Amino acid sequence: MQIFLFAAAIVALLAIAALGRLVAGPTIPDRAVALDTMNTYVVGLMMLLAAAYDSVVMVDVAIVYAALSFVGTMFIARYIEGEV
Repeated sequence: MQIFLFAAAIVALLAIAALGRLVAGPTIPDRAVALDTMNTYVVGLMMLLAAAYDSVVMVDVAIVYAALSFVGTMFIARYIEGEV
């Protein structure tokens, strides 16, 4: 259990670094990539915490969050291209 919590702490620090890139990104595509990266870290964090606490519900929440994150990223990409 300790290794999962240690890995979760590392992933949380990486998500905070991605948040910094999201705020400081000079262009909108940079911010979109940072947001997608941060969402991926959050899903990984949820999976690690689900393994650490032996929770199946958190895995379901992570799957739904990943699907919604993907749809959101597609909408942002279309907006950047100018199709919306």
